[in-house]
Amino acid sequence: MYPVFVPAPIPVSSRPTHSVVYSRPRYYYYQPHRTTVLVGDLPDDFLRVPILPASSQEEQDRAAAIHLQNQIIAQSRQPQVSGRYEISVVNAVLNKNYGLSRMDPYVRLRIGHHVYETHTAPNGAKNPHWNKTFPIYNLPRGVETLHIEVFDERTLTEDELIAWTHIPIPEGVANGEVIDEWYKLSGKLGEGLEGVIHIVMSYAVGYANPAPPVMMLPGYTSTYPQVPIYTLPPQNFAVQTNYPTPPQGTRINEMFPNMEAEAIKSVLEASNGNKEAAINSLLQME
Repeated sequence: MYPVFVPAPIPVSSRPTHSVVYSRPRYYYYQPHRTTVLVGDLPDDFLRVPILPASSQEEQDRAAAIHLQNQIIAQSRQPQVSGRYEISVVNAVLNKNYGLSRMDPYVRLRIGHHVYETHTAPNGAKNPHWNKTFPIYNLPRGVETLHIEVFDERTLTEDELIAWTHIPIPEGVANGEVIDEWYKLSGKLGEGLEGVIHIVMSYAVGYANPAPPVMMLPGYTSTYPQVPIYTLPPQNFAVQTNYPTPPQGTRINEMFPNMEAEAIKSVLEASNGNKEAAINSLLQME
């Protein structure tokens, strides 16, 4: 009679038998775009790039000529411009130090639509020096004021505006005079109480307005011939001649005792030291 084995249940969890497992409820939202279906005919050009007919060379030339004419007309209508101004920001004397340590001032200069900045004067404090000259070209007529702002450069925060002034450009500058003056600065202390700044202004005539570049239309092909590219001719390097050693020349002289040594030497030089070629040439000479 065979033994009978009864498997004992193995516990798979330490939780009590009366524990209930709750499932997370699912929420369903109404999504109208999932239930809406569009029915209809698509246009013929749907997802297609329209192909335009290629214009002829004559039409392109005509469009380029009109475009160039409009450029010339626009250039002729530009306002008259002055020559070249040179404005030098030399130094300043300030009445108060607004930083926790020594200030690092720099100057921002604005004249017309031109904006310039000097370099920062490290530890300039109340006596910064810049000695920076700005050449200003093509200044439109009617601009008669120079705006100057003095900033303290900061590392962790934004730069602080500490002084400013508005300087009328003297009429003598346009006549060739050099204006070297100190101008009062305004700021938190009051109008004209922040210190003074040293500015030098001059003017030079004879600088023409640069012509604008000609803009070509897309698809326009230029009819100008291409410029040929010239290269230098190859250099002729000297070929090194292998002259025979004296024993080799002596052996050839022994082979041809009836020939002069100078003739044998000339044949060897003409053969670039090749012994076999020299011997063949000497055999033909006999």
